[in-house]
Amino acid sequence: MATVILVRHGRTTANAAGLLAGRAVGIRLDQVGRDQAALTGNRLAAVPVVGVVSSPLERCQQTARLILDRQSGTPHAPVDPDLTECDYGQWQGRKLDDLATEELWPVVQSHPSTVVFPEGESIAAMQARSVAAIRRHDAAFEAGYGPGAVWVAVSHGDVIKSILADALGMHLDLFQRINVGPASVSIVHYGADRPSVYATNTDAGDLSWLSNGIVSSDSAVGGGSGHETPRTSCA
Repeated sequence: MATVILVRHGRTTANAAGLLAGRAVGIRLDQVGRDQAALTGNRLAAVPVVGVVSSPLERCQQTARLILDRQSGTPHAPVDPDLTECDYGQWQGRKLDDLATEELWPVVQSHPSTVVFPEGESIAAMQARSVAAIRRHDAAFEAGYGPGAVWVAVSHGDVIKSILADALGMHLDLFQRINVGPASVSIVHYGADRPSVYATNTDAGDLSWLSNGIVSSDSAVGGGSGHETPRTSCA
């Protein structure tokens, strides 16, 4: 199968203010977030991605555009509502410090698989729709570009954490053990037999080794020799 690079949007004005933005409109990247997303675009410039798919929310579309700015010939970034933020219901727009005093808060931390946000979505439903969307797009990109295809999905922290938990074979109740920072890069290859996670929550480092994609899903016994960064010739 193809390889997906999962990118969280850069920092937003709501992130900086300690607010749970949810699906509120008008939440955009602040200057720090724009710089973070631009850096991610620079990291991905060495990887010829075949497509970028984004959550419909502004902060993700901004991040996707900054990634596309450094790509050559990559199609525009279509949006997929199934990659949008969790519907936090009555929690949306509130301060995280205040939410930490709610009775539901420790349940979100320890048993998220049981959580349904007041007048909102369940975390389990969020995971189901987002994983299905990632696998659907992944299969489509492989069908169109071959098993070495590399593509980007721009989404949100909890959404990406739930996708990574599924790829790692973790119960949803353990997904809070995963951290996904603003504009971070995580890499998953969906093989014929199982997903393989190549990176989580990275915000630095060379990605040019992905330029030829990942074709084999077999895991080398003993860990293997790792990937090689393509050499550049010096004039």
